[in-house]
Amino acid sequence: MTDLLLLCTIAGQRAALPALRVQSVVEVSSITPIPGTPPFVAGLTALRSQALTVIDSALAIGLPAAPHGANPRAAVVETGGYLYALLLDGAEDVCEPLGPPMPVTGGFGETWRRVARGMVETGDEPALLLDIEALIAGPQSVAA
Repeated sequence: MTDLLLLCTIAGQRAALPALRVQSVVEVSSITPIPGTPPFVAGLTALRSQALTVIDSALAIGLPAAPHGANPRAAVVETGGYLYALLLDGAEDVCEPLGPPMPVTGGFGETWRRVARGMVETGDEPALLLDIEALIAGPQSVAA
């Protein structure tokens, strides 16, 4: 497997996003709430004159909101022609996985299994490889 991964932390869990899907990692200086949206949609922010929908990744997974501080970091991704900023606890590095994704083993619960495409070895420790579209869809997609 030669696809690079962005190693990050979400809700205290080591995770990975396909690096080819991540346009950049940015600090989000302000978020404007959007009335009537689900709680996992934190609001809108601007990046180089473009509007991004900000997704609270922990809430989108179905976990309690994690504190993000004054200027949280986010991975900017595009899907369906729209830009999203996925809030992260932190972004570590870009690396190449040591092998293909393996099945997610027990101990993570249904919330993580819903958004994980597998477990990947990265050299330091394993990480959950996340499905960006499942993360953006949020927890209500389970009920559908």
